[in-house]
Amino acid sequence: MTTKILNFITLGVMVLTLNTTLTSCNKSGESNNAGSTTVTTITGAGSSFDNPLFSKMFAAYYDLTKAQINYQSVGSGAGISQLTNKTIDFGASDAPMNGKQDSAAGATVLHIPVTAGAVVISYNLPEVTEVLKFTPAVIANIFLGKITKWNDPAIAAVNPNVKLPATAIVVARRSDGSGTTAIFTSYLSKISPEWQSKIGAGTAVNWAVGLGGKGNEGVAGLVKQTPGGIGYIELAYAIQNKMPYATIQNKAGKFIVPSSESVTAAANIEIPADGKVLLTDTDAPDGYPISGFSWVLLYKEQGYSNRTQAQAIQLVQLLNWMIHDGQKYGADLYYAPLSAAAVTVGENLLKSATYNGQPVLK
Repeated sequence: MTTKILNFITLGVMVLTLNTTLTSCNKSGESNNAGSTTVTTITGAGSSFDNPLFSKMFAAYYDLTKAQINYQSVGSGAGISQLTNKTIDFGASDAPMNGKQDSAAGATVLHIPVTAGAVVISYNLPEVTEVLKFTPAVIANIFLGKITKWNDPAIAAVNPNVKLPATAIVVARRSDGSGTTAIFTSYLSKISPEWQSKIGAGTAVNWAVGLGGKGNEGVAGLVKQTPGGIGYIELAYAIQNKMPYATIQNKAGKFIVPSSESVTAAANIEIPADGKVLLTDTDAPDGYPISGFSWVLLYKEQGYSNRTQAQAIQLVQLLNWMIHDGQKYGADLYYAPLSAAAVTVGENLLKSATYNGQPVLK
């Protein structure tokens, strides 16, 4: 009798499991044209710049589809490495992959622009209530270690009505490979020949001065905890942590407040077909000069490492949603929605993604 009861329970569990699996397949099959079992987890890693936006996007996408996205905010460099090692479905980076990274990947990696945002210069001066202004020369010389006090004449000259303290400047910068660093050092290399020759641009550089923090979170924490601190972080981190940030003089000579509007102005440019373009030191009169695109990275050919067609379809569908419906979540978090030109480039790149040589999107 006991054996019959156990067998009946086991059969019931099997039927329930099969019914759940078929229901999941039918719900997803209407949109992905795949007969495979629905994948319920998509894994990604990379940009901490994107993390506030991704957290909102992925929660909304789960509500719509019940697809779980597990994203690790580990920095753009680590995201690229994990994608290269094929331990995640997608990476995220605020800098396009370079030639060395392309070679290491061993196959074509698509760069899908998903948002644009501002890298701000935040500081910790409790006695200063006014918003500070910085010129390109002041920024370069602070991060070169040539300006070491907050009441330096160069800072005072552009902030004549501000009583600046004699506090020592403590620079905070990234310790990990970072797309935020790539944006910031790209800007510095464009506005300072000395920076270009001594330090250069990239996701990781040999800094002249500063304390290292991991991720935007780490740099924000260092600045917030250090009197006299200054560092570069994504705009959302500064706002969420109630940290002051400077207005920056752009190429047109205007002091620009970082915002989704001023980033949109900077991003109003022609987008190349591969999606790779830098926005720093914009010519736009109302554009914020330390702006950048961020990209989701995926292999063009998705049929690798025993990946299923269902995995490929669900990943591409997620990214397609991110560049369309997902854009509505950016402005409230101080990211600039993609331009129509950037969306078109993203659409074309996603249409080029294949599974065993056949287009993923039908």
